[in-house]
Amino acid sequence: MRVDIDGLDVHRGGRRVVADVSIAVPSGTVLGLLGPNGSGKSTLLRAVSGIAAPSAGRVRIDGTDTASLSRRELARRVAVMAQEHSEEFEIPVLDLVLLGRIPHGKGFGRDSDHDIAVAEDALDRVGAGHLADRSFSALSGGERQRVLFARALTQDTPVLVLDEPTNHLDIAHQLELVDLVRGTGRTAMVALHDLNLAARYCDAVGVLDGGRLRTLGPPEDVLGTDLIRSVFGVESTAVAHPGSGRRHFVFDARTPSDTPDPSTPAPDTDHPVPTEEGISTP
Repeated sequence: MRVDIDGLDVHRGGRRVVADVSIAVPSGTVLGLLGPNGSGKSTLLRAVSGIAAPSAGRVRIDGTDTASLSRRELARRVAVMAQEHSEEFEIPVLDLVLLGRIPHGKGFGRDSDHDIAVAEDALDRVGAGHLADRSFSALSGGERQRVLFARALTQDTPVLVLDEPTNHLDIAHQLELVDLVRGTGRTAMVALHDLNLAARYCDAVGVLDGGRLRTLGPPEDVLGTDLIRSVFGVESTAVAHPGSGRRHFVFDARTPSDTPDPSTPAPDTDHPVPTEEGISTP
């Protein structure tokens, strides 16, 4: 399903956290959201998923304004893996993952054999099948992340909204998880901190800075040392990966905050007009 974000503003605590963001995400593509802490990534994803109400603008899924959907209807379209969650759920892992089937149920009652099979398959896919009978509260941070991703997969929605899903994961499981996201074939919006991971796995990246969309496009067009310096305050070196030849960034040092940076680029307005097939600003 296609996701369209049009002129979105979101306020939290009386402060404008997301400002006039517009992004079009075609069906089946993966958009990585990048930006420093406090740039608005999580708030934007909360608005897309319906957790936070926008103060202006709208979000459409396959042309339907999400504000017109009931929570149940929206939950059948968008599954969320949030950054904030309780770490003290005294609930077996399988039961927690089965919560993803609630939007598809017809009321209270026992989980069907089909629901259980979907949940068990999701746990196996994320390498957490052996955790099914464990208590969620007893898991490590990385194990919790895999279980929560399994719950999102169990919800069986065409759109995934994932807020820092690789947090707490070791390198092997980070690569495994982003491979899984791509392998689902679903439309995905993913907040990430690892720029090299985003460059390798995302069809496009959007860089947020101060709540505004700084730039948007294919990683090879968007990510560069000037952007990293101006948005993240870090000096970096771009090198060609010896295996793939793709651009890879080595981070050197923080940019001195008291040194003006004359090379800071203006917001990107020079990209070609995007085609309908590409992730774009409307």
